[in-house]
Amino acid sequence: MGQNDSATTGSAEPSASGSQRLRSGSKQSPGTEGTAELKKELGLINGVGIIVGVMIGAGIFVSPVGVVEYSGSTGLALIVWAISGLLSMVGALCYAELGTMIPKSGGDYSYLKESLGALPGFLYLWISLAILVPTGNAILGLTFSQYILQPFWPECDPPDLAVRLLSAIVIALLTAVNCYNVKSAARLQDVFTSMKIFSLVIIVVAGLVAFFTRSEENLAGPFEGTTTEPGQIAKAFYSGLFTYGGWNYLNFVTEEIKNPFRNLPRAIWISMPIAEILNSNAVAVTFGDKLLGVMSWIIPVFVACSTFGALNASIYAPSRLVFVGAREGHLPRILAHVNSDTCTPIPALVFLGALSIFMLIWKDVQMLIGYSTFVEASFWGLSIVGLLWMRYKRPDLERPIKVNLILPIVFLFVVMFLMVVSVVENYDSVGIAIVIVTCGIPVYFIFIHWENKPKWLKRLGAYTSGTPNPKDECEEERLLPNDNPKYSSPTINITFHE
Repeated sequence: MGQNDSATTGSAEPSASGSQRLRSGSKQSPGTEGTAELKKELGLINGVGIIVGVMIGAGIFVSPVGVVEYSGSTGLALIVWAISGLLSMVGALCYAELGTMIPKSGGDYSYLKESLGALPGFLYLWISLAILVPTGNAILGLTFSQYILQPFWPECDPPDLAVRLLSAIVIALLTAVNCYNVKSAARLQDVFTSMKIFSLVIIVVAGLVAFFTRSEENLAGPFEGTTTEPGQIAKAFYSGLFTYGGWNYLNFVTEEIKNPFRNLPRAIWISMPIAEILNSNAVAVTFGDKLLGVMSWIIPVFVACSTFGALNASIYAPSRLVFVGAREGHLPRILAHVNSDTCTPIPALVFLGALSIFMLIWKDVQMLIGYSTFVEASFWGLSIVGLLWMRYKRPDLERPIKVNLILPIVFLFVVMFLMVVSVVENYDSVGIAIVIVTCGIPVYFIFIHWENKPKWLKRLGAYTSGTPNPKDECEEERLLPNDNPKYSSPTINITFHE
């Protein structure tokens, strides 16, 4: 299923301080002059727009209900909400170190592949494309369509077919926009992020007014009915963390960020407080009709803008995961093509858009998300393990951002707690999730690890050679420069002809 796994596009080069820096995979190999490649077109504002745009998405309209329901009381719900925000901030800081230490696009896939080997990286790619990304996009599309069509059916829910058809059209439209031009997609993201922040500020102000005018009523018995069951508390934290999901999306596009060593951490620092402040009052949406009166129409407009912007970012950023996976030889090589006119990975975008539209066929998309929540948290933990391992194994690597060792350990401990409780309380859902992940193992060994597979099997997978496990190679060899002929980049770009 690809080229030699040891043919990573990263490399280690000494810096002025004597430490080593991993080069990103965007550098051309010899003999590729005239080929198209992704450009560094994202500035600080674009980075903030991506993170905030994804974090303030459909999750804030679903997760608050789960946090309150599983907590049993408003007091514990607020505590869970605050801790979830802090944990997300800690996770984002850890990913800032990973993103500046391993300046490659692809996020967790690249980090796992560099630190723990090809199999963990491939399994993350597998579960992301099988469930995580397309189902998330499908939910965003369905939420957008539901609120857009609701005014046309004021007395009942819009027809399911109409909702799904409009969702498919919106996903296809945004996929086309992202295929056309990176700057156009970035500008669109900035506009809708600004709109959703403005709308949320209105909701926050209305919520604060209601809180202080009815303070005695709101503060009466805040911990009455608080649950003490670990399983329910874990579910509340899962809902809270899902609300803040998206803090790692900018890591998918590291190679397209201008000066990523400066702008990546800055975008995280700016985005996280904004999203936490606005998300903390997102429950106000559920009673916005009562608070805003004649202005209550702004609620469905806000939801539509929020989900539209989040969907745009969720198509743009994960498409680079597909692109990098193909570039590293873990997906068909055609998905690593870059259009010479637009400098966008059109095959990867179309592939991801098609997967997202396909997920609209499922009646219960939320069920698939429930199966994969455990897996997503598990890979967060694995990425943090990779960070700790690289601290031990490669202390010489340059780290423009280096967090205190306590932060990744605390984050890893919390993730492990949530995983253990999930196994105990929801062993059926966790079992299905584990089965989905383990299905990727034979795919990896047949199409990637198996070096001397038959030619018909190579053609079936659209690959050219087998790939030994990069863990069989020494660390220094895996990080050889891109201009080494043995480790040339497998990226195939579309050449531009005059």
